[in-house]
Amino acid sequence: MTTRPRLADVAARAGVSMKTVSNVINDFQHVSPQMRARVQAAIDEIGYRPNLSARNLALGRAGMIALVVPQLDMPYFAALAGQVLEAAARSNWVVLIQQSGGDPTVERQALAGHFPQRMDGLILSSQRIGPAELRDRTDRTPLVMLGERHYQGTAQHVAIDNVAAAETAVRHLIELGRRRIAMIGSKPTDRRHPRLRGYRQALRAAGLPERADWIKPIRNNLGEEGERQMAELLAENPENPPDAVFCVTDWVALGVIRALQTRGLRVPEDVAVVGFDDIPYGRAATPTLTTISPDRSAIARMAVASLEEQMSALARGTTYEVSEELASFELIVRESTVGVSV
Repeated sequence: MTTRPRLADVAARAGVSMKTVSNVINDFQHVSPQMRARVQAAIDEIGYRPNLSARNLALGRAGMIALVVPQLDMPYFAALAGQVLEAAARSNWVVLIQQSGGDPTVERQALAGHFPQRMDGLILSSQRIGPAELRDRTDRTPLVMLGERHYQGTAQHVAIDNVAAAETAVRHLIELGRRRIAMIGSKPTDRRHPRLRGYRQALRAAGLPERADWIKPIRNNLGEEGERQMAELLAENPENPPDAVFCVTDWVALGVIRALQTRGLRVPEDVAVVGFDDIPYGRAATPTLTTISPDRSAIARMAVASLEEQMSALARGTTYEVSEELASFELIVRESTVGVSV
């Protein structure tokens, strides 16, 4: 049976103290580049791997953070979870991933720290939690909120500028000459919905009228919902249907395209369609889907970095000032708005 290499074995191979090896492993800044290279060479030669449990214990950490998202079977959240796993691994954290299903009870339990073991931090993408509940939170576990909801400075929030992203998507449609632009995914009375605000801003800037009956809500983030609402919109406007549709998610957009195609309308010749999230299925759809692509990697990095900063502030006994951190986004133009390139 092969004995697992120990810290003492690295020190002996490098001809340094165990303290020096520990300083290199923990990336202490005062170690010289020459000494760091010498110790790293010894680590590589004998195949030493740090004991993360012991290391976290020494640092006063549990070594685990929680990520709570509404639906793991949704491509956006699956991709985001993968990015969080990568970012957390660089900080020697294991990630417990939990699906809330949008259930407010599950989200509140997570917010209160109800997990099988102690967590160093929580990243929560919530559909139900609002500023009031965050203000009343008593659990001191570092927290980062994700998603398009606005938390009014009650918690660290990492997102993209959803208003600007939606405005960019609708402006793209306007620049293509579309003038009868519908939106699927919000109630017309929901003044807080950031993507609805962006849609409205783009219409106003172009001097285009807004029709409340062309703003359709969805019950769930599903393609079937997009298909149902698009079918209803077409039935209500048989003579003069929209010539473009902005959808709050790619799933919804794919359902919209199906409704259009099954009724003999061409995308984008008759109706152009834009989605939101840049899920992989949109790249393989027919036509491929124009969409807003959030920088999920940056969102994950910012969230994990914030947890580390909050932990450090707790250890020092200082206050961590929460803020709104914005990751970038990009409009990805594909066939659903500009057709097939020749």
